[in-house]
Amino acid sequence: MPPSDFKRVIAESPYVFVVGVAGDSGTGKTTFTRAIREIFGDDLVSTITIDDYHKYDRRDRKELGITPLVPEANRFDLLEEHLSDLKAGKTITKPVYNHDNGQFDPPVRFSPTKILILEGLHPFVTRTLRDLIDFKLYVDPDPDVKRAWKIKRDVERRGYSPDAVEREMKERKPDFERYVAPQCLFADAVIRIAFSKYGRDVSEMRNVYRVTLCQSKLDRSIGDVDLSIDLFGLLSLSERDFMVEFTTENVGGRTMGALTFDGELNDAVARKLERSIEIQTQVEPIDLSQDSDYLTAGDIAQLILAWRIINRRIFIESAPETADTEQAASAEKGGF
Repeated sequence: MPPSDFKRVIAESPYVFVVGVAGDSGTGKTTFTRAIREIFGDDLVSTITIDDYHKYDRRDRKELGITPLVPEANRFDLLEEHLSDLKAGKTITKPVYNHDNGQFDPPVRFSPTKILILEGLHPFVTRTLRDLIDFKLYVDPDPDVKRAWKIKRDVERRGYSPDAVEREMKERKPDFERYVAPQCLFADAVIRIAFSKYGRDVSEMRNVYRVTLCQSKLDRSIGDVDLSIDLFGLLSLSERDFMVEFTTENVGGRTMGALTFDGELNDAVARKLERSIEIQTQVEPIDLSQDSDYLTAGDIAQLILAWRIINRRIFIESAPETADTEQAASAEKGGF
């Protein structure tokens, strides 16, 4: 078991723990690390977006006829250097890409926190980046979901027309399939999102989706694991549809356990799951409900994913040499 003051242990540790989150633009990458940010707070968690390491601005890419998904359109050498420096506790001068105008803002000073989230199109694209990342997550929404999300985001937040977003997605698709999608082969966990089996309107109106968390086998954990879901609470307290399913799936030649949730889970049941994670990790408080009566399938997936990430961080603290060996073996799975 971890010490009861594990947050303080992390704060005082020299180790900078990096969570890499890969996926296409507009796929909800930030959503699935929300639990980690809320559990540990801004003092311990910060985020770098790989878009800041584009080599060309929007106008230059248009003139060159390339998308930002092409590796040559990004400064991975600089990203590798910066991530290595951050892992060593050094402050960097980070570039800043402005999505509003497609240009680069002046660079900024950036100092590492003890948990660093690196998210974007290509966090696992080079062996060096994979070696520097402690936990790798790939977010893979269904094409219909991704299309709906991206149109909504780019129209409402970035001022594009729906037709322009559709054209861009069509142009990007070959590069996505060639350069981004294969990164799921390196992931410790893969998140898949589809519209709810209870209706697309439920997804769009209440943010309820069918969410599958595919995970590689957990070889070591922090003692006895108990992440049970209270069936009594489900049967007696829940008034909305909810589904849990476990299958095994082949992900890039690997057999992974696939835990699927759909619908909304009563907060009393979800709170017991949160409390179980608090006991297992000695990290608290964990409260994703935020006074809501129900948690969505995505919220539950975030909880379990947060437990997996915390488990990895605790294991690194308690057995760093073994953790380094396992991480190196994970990075050997393939390459670009």
